[in-house]
Amino acid sequence: MRIGTWNGSLHFPPHNAPLSGAQGLVGYQIDLTDPEGGSKITLDLRPEHLNRNETLHGGIHAMMLDAAAGFAASRTLANGTDTIVPVVTVSLTTSFLAPAHVGRVIATGWVTGGGYKIVYADAEIRDAQGMLCSKASGVFKRAG
Repeated sequence: MRIGTWNGSLHFPPHNAPLSGAQGLVGYQIDLTDPEGGSKITLDLRPEHLNRNETLHGGIHAMMLDAAAGFAASRTLANGTDTIVPVVTVSLTTSFLAPAHVGRVIATGWVTGGGYKIVYADAEIRDAQGMLCSKASGVFKRAG
C-alpha cells in the first residue's frame, strides 16, 4: 500500500467500513486492513458501470477515488484506534489518465498531511494490468 510520509509512524488496526447506499448501488468492495492506514476499493466492472464509449464512467472513477481517499482520512483521524471517524469531502481534484474497459479496477488511498480537523489525502485507480487510469487529491474535514 502506498502512503505518504506524513503519518507513517503510526500502526493502524483493521477497520470495518460502514455500508453506504452508494456502495450498495455500484457494488464496490472496501478493504481497510492496511497497517499503514491506507484503503483499497475494488470494483469488478459490469456493463452498467460503463459509459457510451464502453469504458468506466468518470463519475464512478470520482466516487471510488473519493471513497479511497476519504477512508484513508477517516482511519488517520481515528489516531490508531479501531473506530472510523466520519469525514466530509471539502474538495476533490481528479485527473483521468487512461480508460478502463473490463475486469477489475482498484482504487488505493493514502494520507499526505493534515491535522485534527482537516486531512489531505490522495488516491489512484489502476486496472487489472496495473495501468494508472485516474488519480485524485482531496481535502477532508472531520464531520460533526
